[in-house]
Amino acid sequence: MFYRGFVRFLSLLASTFYRRIEVVGLENVPPRGAVIFAGNHPNALVDGLLLVSLADRSPIHFLGNAKLWGFPVLSSLLEALGAIPVLRREEHPGVVDNRGAFARVHDILVGGGCVAIFPEGISHADSQLVTLKTGAARMALHAAAQRDNDVAIVPFGLTYLDRDRFRSQVLLQFASPIPMDDARLKAYQRDEVGTVRQLTAELGERISGVMLSAPDWATLRFIHAARRLYKPTAAKLTPASYVDLSRRFVERYALFAEKPDVQRLRVEIEAYQAELDGLGLKDYQLSHRVSACNAVRRIVWRTAVVTVLLPLALPGAIVLLPVAWLAATVGARFSYDIDDIATLKLVTAVPVLLSTYALVAVMAGVGLGWVWVAVALLLIPVSLFATLFVLEKQAQLLISMRSLLRLARLSADIDALVARRGELVAAVRTAVDRYADPTVRRMFDAPDFSSPEAVGSRPASTKGS
Repeated sequence: MFYRGFVRFLSLLASTFYRRIEVVGLENVPPRGAVIFAGNHPNALVDGLLLVSLADRSPIHFLGNAKLWGFPVLSSLLEALGAIPVLRREEHPGVVDNRGAFARVHDILVGGGCVAIFPEGISHADSQLVTLKTGAARMALHAAAQRDNDVAIVPFGLTYLDRDRFRSQVLLQFASPIPMDDARLKAYQRDEVGTVRQLTAELGERISGVMLSAPDWATLRFIHAARRLYKPTAAKLTPASYVDLSRRFVERYALFAEKPDVQRLRVEIEAYQAELDGLGLKDYQLSHRVSACNAVRRIVWRTAVVTVLLPLALPGAIVLLPVAWLAATVGARFSYDIDDIATLKLVTAVPVLLSTYALVAVMAGVGLGWVWVAVALLLIPVSLFATLFVLEKQAQLLISMRSLLRLARLSADIDALVARRGELVAAVRTAVDRYADPTVRRMFDAPDFSSPEAVGSRPASTKGS
């Protein structure tokens, strides 16, 4: 009972931190039987939080770095989730004894339960999957060899559009399960080491197929720029379609990167992106033509929404903004790498926010009577969500106003950039027509490209979101 309630709380926490969370391939998760969830690890504890709250199986016991159990509050939360501490050889020179952890995993799997593991071994900010450890394969094969019912590994991939930014988006995608069938178990009996290595290699391929990766960040940045130029202006990408389209670009670029026209196109796109960066502009500000009248109407509407909701949001802002500032400060100053910033923000914000919430309720009871405790407990969450809504609208409003001023000030530069963007749009789509996989159905058809693009004319304004 406690576990289910805690998972619901984690789900609320995740959906508050991330504006949109999309889950794809949930049908690949077996509804019963022993399962090892194995995936990439780009965002520290947040990865486990998302998996536990969204995988539609419970309980899920995930393996975590034993050093996390050194923090009293965090260790209590990990124990409540049924997490299993594992010692990393890199952090503990000499003999490392994880037999107790693997014995616990074995008992869970033999009993038909679920375990989650990040076979890369560490959370990291690399642009691609790093070499996998063999632990997931060894645990699956060992448990299947001593169990009558099936054991399966379910690979999953996590892709964050901006991993540590509040109210960003994330995709959790499950691949088809890898069963520990009779043929694999017979191979395991004949050649234990070879079968474990082969299964680990297959697992790596499956995980890579449901995440977005590239050889380096420069290439991934180029891919994102090319994808934005290729996409029809009116098209709206979900996190799943965003990742799918980007992955197609990565795969085809890897095959044809040495072609002279592809190399030339990359140089031109990177130069265009560098000029945008230098002027403080975004590509979408050139691709969406919005009339001055519509731009002003949008600004007026957002101003009105912020003004109307401000009285309701103000109490929540008094509570939330100091906590948000504290979380952002901790995330910026105490993170070892960008992969743990979101974790530090959550670990800081959640206990402080809950404590503040309880304190305000008690103060209301002491000052106004205990009936006001119930009133405060009901109204504060409503005010907090109103605060989030107002802050998002206010951010969009500021972006719209700043963009209007910048576009008006950079009139000549904008005209030249819009014309160059039109040329790049045509060049990218020509390259796609030439090098796209003919056996894969296109995400966009000819009618999708029929809407006017930003070619040769300057937008009067820009969208704020």
